[in-house]
Order: sequence, then structure tokens, then C-alpha cells
Amino acid sequence: MKTRKKGIIFFALVAGIMLASGITIAIPGKSSEDNDLEVFVAGDGYTDDERPQFCGTNDKAKSTDFVTEFKIPTACTQPLAITTEPNGTVWFAQTNTGNIAKFDPLTEKFTEYTNPRWVAAESQLKYKLRSMMWGMDYSPDGAIWYTDEATDSIWRFSIADETYNTINFPISEDISSLPQKLVIDGSNVIVNDFTGGKLTIFSYSQDSLSYASIPSALDGFTSDFAIDSENNIWYTNWNSDGTGILIKFNYKEWESQLSISSQADSLLLQDFIQFFQFPSGMTAPNGVSVGPNQNIWIVDTTSSYFFSFDPVTEEFTKYVTSVPTIDSYGNASGFIKSPISRPYWIEHSGDNLVMNEQTANRIGVFNPSTETLVEYTIPSRNPNWSDCEGIEYCGVAQVFDFAIDGKKIWFTEWVEN
Repeated sequence: MKTRKKGIIFFALVAGIMLASGITIAIPGKSSEDNDLEVFVAGDGYTDDERPQFCGTNDKAKSTDFVTEFKIPTACTQPLAITTEPNGTVWFAQTNTGNIAKFDPLTEKFTEYTNPRWVAAESQLKYKLRSMMWGMDYSPDGAIWYTDEATDSIWRFSIADETYNTINFPISEDISSLPQKLVIDGSNVIVNDFTGGKLTIFSYSQDSLSYASIPSALDGFTSDFAIDSENNIWYTNWNSDGTGILIKFNYKEWESQLSISSQADSLLLQDFIQFFQFPSGMTAPNGVSVGPNQNIWIVDTTSSYFFSFDPVTEEFTKYVTSVPTIDSYGNASGFIKSPISRPYWIEHSGDNLVMNEQTANRIGVFNPSTETLVEYTIPSRNPNWSDCEGIEYCGVAQVFDFAIDGKKIWFTEWVEN
């Protein structure tokens, strides 16, 4: 396998799951004695000392010539996963409330939908529940689907009925689970289990689901995924020591064979995958996307690198973002010698690729044809996540997700609300 650098044993479980509003939320183990009741009653669950770090330091939204922010009416919701409807309506999940909300770009108004089951669980347990809800997508039947890592669940919100339903995510007793990114593909809902080492494909039909879990080839993390024009699923499988592989899973052939055999556990993983060793410099590849010419694009969260992979030549090409500006990392201590941008997720839009540069506080737009990268600075900054002591305008807003709607890029700021 070639690498070109540039500066710039299968097991699956099939089961039926009914979508029912009466399913009990599985609460992660935590004792109410470990929490201050006054903090719970306050609403956001943070102490006065913690609040600036997690709830924001800017009372008002900011704007530049290219970026316009909108302040969420409810304080300290910690918005995370985000998606759009075909009509342009924006939806996002809230880590600190358990709710989802919508934003109308025409009226610039928010609507937040209380999750009664979340409220009931908090009331019963007397402590604040939080979840990093990383994945969200819109389905053509008028629903918003999203992941919930705290309760190992997948949620479905009916837009018409304004109701929440959950599906318990399949987990193993001896392996931790973290349902992360989520994509609607036809009648299927595909989710990667980041710590559980698998992809899970749910088939949705008439208020019921069946699912098959596809384990990764290596023990370790199973990160983001993307589907190419031939219905192959591309995803990364890696370990914390930086070793790992890019996997091509023949999704179409697997579905065909599954319909014939009706037993997923009779199929062998090696019959449906190809894998490619990571190139030098790729150690924590979170985001994956299929770009122009069906090349695979991957961003590395422990560096400033992003990569392309040509499936025909089996060649990786390494690119690098610009160096973060000092107002994103501060360096008040003087200890930071080589600041990095940490590109987190990547998506394809027309001729371009879009990525969020977490610690550079930027959204990057890369054109593969011209090999040019345009980076847009996010105006709000929270100094509590960087080396900013004594520096007035410094920090990051923690942009953990974004969605593309035509020529607009919508994103959430997790610590600036």
C-alpha cells in the first residue's frame, strides 16, 4: 500500500424490538448521595464555579461577516448533535436537558420539546442526568433519530405527534457501549458503537425494528462511517496506541446474503470486508466521509491532519490545517509549543468537504480539486477550555457537531449554548 503526503469470524444478532413509549430508561450507575440536592434544584446541575466552564461565558450571541450565532433561550442546554429537515428546519439534541429542539431559520425562533421520561427519571433519582448525544438524522417518515450514550439508547422523536420513543441499544455484558454517530439509509438506521467495537444496523418497519450487529475486525474503537455510491460502508477501527485499519464493508452483498440465509450468524466477516492499514500520522481517526470521485476522507482528532484515501490506487494522502491562532489556545503558561487544530468530524458538500476544527475554534471548508482550505473563525470563545489565564479574548466554544443544508453550515457550541 502506498502513502503520499502533502503539506496542505463474523457474529450478528437478529432480534425484534418494538417501539414503545413505556420502555424504562436505563440509568447509568450513580448514587444520589454523591450529588448536592441544591445543585439539582438549581436546574442545570452545575455549581457556581462550574457554570462558566459548561454553560458559557458570553451572555449574547456574536457574529462575524461569515458566522452568525443564535442564543438558545434555555440556559446551559449544552447542544450537541444537529441535523436538518429538507425544508431547512434545524434540529439539535441537548446534553444537559435530555430534550431535542428545533430552530426555524426564517423566523429565527427556537422550539424546545420537553422529554417527559427524562424529567420523570431526574425527579425520581434526585440528580441531574446528562448524555453526550453524538449522532442525529432526519427520516422521511417525519421523525428525528438520535443516539444517547448515557442510557445506551436510540431515540425517535415524532415531529407530527411531538412524542419520544426509545430503543435499547444492543450491548454485551462484558463490553462497554457508546452509541455514537447515526445515519438514516432508506428504512435502515445505522449506528457505530464507539467503545463496543461494532456497527449496528436497525431495519425499521411499521413501528418495529430488527437489528444486526457487525463486529469490527480488531479489538478497539469503531468510529464514524460513510456509505459510498456502491453501498459500501467505510469506517475506522483503531486502538489508543495509534494502530488501526480503514474498513470497507460490502453492505449491499451482506444484505443480499442475509435475505437468503435469514441467519446473520451464519455469515463470515471476511467474506464482506477489505481493510487497509493506517498511514503514518493517523492515530485517532474520528470523522469519515465519502467525497468527490468516491474518495474516502478521514480527519484525525489528535493532530491537525486530515487524509484522503483512493479506493482504486489504495493510496492515502495526508493534508494539514493551518496552525491555530493564539486566541484559541492562549498559551498563558508558555508551555504550548506545537498547537493543534483537532479536526473532529468531516462531511461532503458538493465539491467541498467540511470539518470542525475543535481546538482551533474554526469550521474548515476544503476543496479537493484546488487543494485549498478556507477556515472560518467562530466568534464566541470560552476561556475555561484553553490556557487562557489573564487573556481577555481567548478559548474555544467546543463545536462538536455540524450539519450542512445547501450553502449553509449549521453547528452547535457545546459550552456556549
